[in-house]
Amino acid sequence: MLLPRPALGQASSVITATGNPLFHDRFTADPAPLVVGDRLYLYVGHDEAQRDEMFNMREWLVYSTADMTTWQYHGPIMRVSDFKWAKADAWAAQAIEKDGRFRFYAAVEHDQTHPGKAIGVAVSDSPSGPFVDAKGAALITNEMTPKGTHSWEDIDPTVFTDDDGSTWIAWGNRQCYIARLKPNMIELDGPITEITPPHFEEGPWLHKRGPLYYLTYASLDRSRHRDEKVSYATAPSIQGPWTYRGELTGSGKYSFTIHPGIAQFKGNWYLFLHNAALTIGDQNGATGRRAVTVEYLRYNEDGSIKPVLQTDAGISVPPAR
Repeated sequence: MLLPRPALGQASSVITATGNPLFHDRFTADPAPLVVGDRLYLYVGHDEAQRDEMFNMREWLVYSTADMTTWQYHGPIMRVSDFKWAKADAWAAQAIEKDGRFRFYAAVEHDQTHPGKAIGVAVSDSPSGPFVDAKGAALITNEMTPKGTHSWEDIDPTVFTDDDGSTWIAWGNRQCYIARLKPNMIELDGPITEITPPHFEEGPWLHKRGPLYYLTYASLDRSRHRDEKVSYATAPSIQGPWTYRGELTGSGKYSFTIHPGIAQFKGNWYLFLHNAALTIGDQNGATGRRAVTVEYLRYNEDGSIKPVLQTDAGISVPPAR
């Protein structure tokens, strides 16, 4: 049975997270954290697949916390139908704050005017939404990346503002692309560049720590594995060159897909992921019924990241030193 849909931006519950998965009230996927002041906001897709459906995703949700244990559920912040030019698939998204406003970049299926997956951008004055289409058209469409091998390559946007104030967007499936955004945040400012690292599948995430830039992503070595893992690369500049650093995690439990999201919050670094280990009522986890998890992220002195073991306890257990 589908849960009732509250009004956009309407808070409806408080949740205490004691391990993984984080949330047991609904199926969630593709976590994207954003720190705003003393709160961490976690944007997620809402998996609503019934029976043997693959994916059924129609809206994006957000939760927030001040302590990583007590979470406020803010309800849906946007629905795919709010992009009037889109026809389906509220896939992975990420929000970013700039100049006091919040932009939300999201992957959807475009209508017949630009067939294939596309990326839209929405805006809000609040991190908990609601968000509205900021452009009235897609920011990125399938025909803008003609070297790709399939129609769903333009998905999974990640956005990052560099120290000089420039903001960049990366995205992709099988191929990974990056481009600079104009100051208005709704147009590209220059060419699209391909930066595909080894075994890149989808779900890129950009962040910086010290002098190093990190590109973390869902990886799949098709000659060896069936399910995605998480790998990463580093670079001295947002424009590269990117050096492959290897696998960071194994696969998510019972899940073909995995999706990294990284944030530093109140002195700790966190890696958000998803698996398919949650059961709600008579619905077991599945490809289209996933659940968000979180683990501590730790670094070596040379900037490399320590391998992350996915656990049921998650961050309820203090991080190893």
